[in-house]
Amino acid sequence: MFYRRKFYIVKSEFVEIFNDHFNNTNLPNQLNHGSRLVGRWMKDNKNNTVEIFAIWEYDSYEDYEQIEHKIRNDIAHVQMVKDWYESNGGRDYVLSNFILEVKNEVLMSTIK
Repeated sequence: MFYRRKFYIVKSEFVEIFNDHFNNTNLPNQLNHGSRLVGRWMKDNKNNTVEIFAIWEYDSYEDYEQIEHKIRNDIAHVQMVKDWYESNGGRDYVLSNFILEVKNEVLMSTIK
């Protein structure tokens, strides 16, 4: 199995908009292409930001790469994401004012 963690630091006032986007746009597309969501959580950082992260499971790293390729080439999905950014002031505006940090990390098991 291959696991990854997608991690965001989001301004508190943008959390509801961001979570709606995940639930209505990104999650259905990920599941449609074969990603498996282990879970998604958030915690208040007490500084007007919220940490939001999801853990995803794949059969292998190669499976992850194939699924990501399909997602990035899903023209309807890519357009929905572009439209979402535009409706919130544009990609650069969102990434500099609301989504302050993004990481996509490989998780390694410590259990042998």
